[in-house]
Amino acid sequence: MILRCGGYQGAASVHTRALRMLEEEIRHAGGGVEIELTPNITEHGHKAADLLKMVEGGDLDLCYFSSSYLAERVQSLRLLDLPFLIADRSRAYSKLDGPLGDRLGDEISRETGFRALAFWDNGFRHVTNRLRPIRRPGDCRGMKIRTLDNALHREIFLTLGFEPVTIDVKDLPAAVASGSVDAQENPLTNTVNFGIHRTHRHISLTSHFFGVALILVNRERFDNWSADAQQLVRAAAATATRAQRDFAAREDIDCLARLEKDGCKIVTAGEIDRAAFDSAVADIRNRELTRIDSRLAAAF
Repeated sequence: MILRCGGYQGAASVHTRALRMLEEEIRHAGGGVEIELTPNITEHGHKAADLLKMVEGGDLDLCYFSSSYLAERVQSLRLLDLPFLIADRSRAYSKLDGPLGDRLGDEISRETGFRALAFWDNGFRHVTNRLRPIRRPGDCRGMKIRTLDNALHREIFLTLGFEPVTIDVKDLPAAVASGSVDAQENPLTNTVNFGIHRTHRHISLTSHFFGVALILVNRERFDNWSADAQQLVRAAAATATRAQRDFAAREDIDCLARLEKDGCKIVTAGEIDRAAFDSAVADIRNRELTRIDSRLAAAF
């Protein structure tokens, strides 16, 4: 069988590097599974968001993608979009690798054409902008910010005073460089690898979300593979997940050092009025927690 995998980022990305690890593991294992990898579909005329349609529709077999893009279809994934909830990535890993992850995976399988094989580290997300330092919600007023295609994210940023605009990641660097948006939010690795810091010189380490990237496989195709092929792919995904999480944690340290060396104006976590940000979105977070299965929320 041939496993066709796709991503949407360049060679330096922690996700692409982990896909390469998955590729290496599958080729080393043999077992009758071959792999075809397209590391960056945006180089072939696609939007990044096309990956979900391509895997669910069967044009590809496997991809990574932010859990936020499935949160409208899989209600439990909204738990991962609640602001200022996760401060420790190791604790998040332990939850996602346990019963909570199993519950989320079961719902993904019920509500979509995917199976989730793993949960990757999509980074603590921070706000960058071209206008001024952001230390408290009042500093956000009037700024046009690029967000993911996620209604809850848009509501949260609107509540903080931003003017949210959804832009595909393929078009994000151009939107930042042209000034079409004043601000954006991403893990530091994306801020550096997309060259955003060359225009957005103000970087606030808000850690407002901890992003999770799902490793998704076409459910129907996966279920029709032999048990040996399924186990081989799961084992390769597990190895790649351990490597990806290590890449992501190290990248936070390396990218912050690069941004400081480049002269970007960093607003550290200690300089940010986290209590004011947390208070501003508390009603949204509490509302969402009432909508999520209480046992699931308690498990997090």
